[in-house]
Amino acid sequence: MHPWLPFEWIAAIRFLREGRMQSVLIIVGVGVGVSVIVFMSALLSGLQANLLARTLASQAHIVVLPPEDVARPLRAQDDALLGPLVQKQAQRLRSIDQWQRIRTRLAAMPAIAGVSPVASGPAFAVRGDANKSITLIGIEPEHYVRVVDIATRIVGGQLRVNAGEAVIGIELAKDLGAGVGDKLRIGSADGITDTFLITGLFDLGSKSVNARNVYVSLRAAQSLLDLVGGVSSLDLALHDIYAAEILAQRIADDTGLQADSWIRTNAQFFTALSSQSVSSNVIRFFVGLSVAFGIASVLVVSVVQRSREIGILRAMGATRGQMLRTFLLQGGVVGLLGSLLGSALAWLFLSLWQVFARNPDGTPMFEIAVAPGLIAIAAGGATAVGILAALIPARRAAALDPVVAIRG
Repeated sequence: MHPWLPFEWIAAIRFLREGRMQSVLIIVGVGVGVSVIVFMSALLSGLQANLLARTLASQAHIVVLPPEDVARPLRAQDDALLGPLVQKQAQRLRSIDQWQRIRTRLAAMPAIAGVSPVASGPAFAVRGDANKSITLIGIEPEHYVRVVDIATRIVGGQLRVNAGEAVIGIELAKDLGAGVGDKLRIGSADGITDTFLITGLFDLGSKSVNARNVYVSLRAAQSLLDLVGGVSSLDLALHDIYAAEILAQRIADDTGLQADSWIRTNAQFFTALSSQSVSSNVIRFFVGLSVAFGIASVLVVSVVQRSREIGILRAMGATRGQMLRTFLLQGGVVGLLGSLLGSALAWLFLSLWQVFARNPDGTPMFEIAVAPGLIAIAAGGATAVGILAALIPARRAAALDPVVAIRG
């Protein structure tokens, strides 16, 4: 044993080495528990990131819209409200009032990563005898790609929406029998029509979006939808997507406009994600609890088995504090070694998952990355659990009367 080591370290390591089999078993037990926690954390993070990427691939984090048209109730001659005669007013396509000023104001907010003006509305795409209902979306590409990363989803041609040019989804191209370089006639509900050259095809991972969305320049959409100089919405991207609902309420209160977050738009999906996180945290808690009980039970047995040795050490001058720290160190060492073993096992399990869990086309089901911070948290957490679990047996060892322990 190294002479420069403190007494507590020498005693703790000697006790672990003498109970070699017990020490190995508890370290393996801690390692299995830590591997489950790390594996579940990385798997859940990868799954949620994949689901969010697919869900938010074609939509903004927050969409700012004009306030709804509200029908005014009719009044009788005696100024009494005629409730039965109040009918909700049909919503018409309108522009956001002074949208340039609002865009500048929103872009200055630190929480917002990008702001894109959009002019969108229903239209029809016609090519030959084929006629499809579409959503016409007018964009400024340099701003829109900061909100929806459509540039990386182009599978044919390029993202170019100059005057007279359009980018359509692969499903719509299939339905119309069109491709890059073909002409497409688009008409609005007001009867305004224009012809566009298809310059690109996109795949946003949603069949309905690929069959519906058509991107053109902002000016072209404004003309077709009778929104000259106006926009129907301001699409926002956030640095923290989970703050979308709070920020949307703040924007609505500050501007008087309607602000819909992706959390409200996908309420059931967000509830499912939250439930998944809660259930995962519950599982991790009980796994950690079982690890703590395992360490505590082994150290309690160790105290009972070594009570005579503890009594001799106390009789030779070891203080209660030194005995307390000796067993606390045992718990910490077991937790640390178990966490390192568990991290290695988790990395092995995740590697096997990426090899065998694949889509029918052979591509990985989703990307999983083990963050270094997760390993550090697991190591620190397991060490802390080991020390806390060793607290009761350590107090018991420190409280042993040396005379009684030697005799017993």
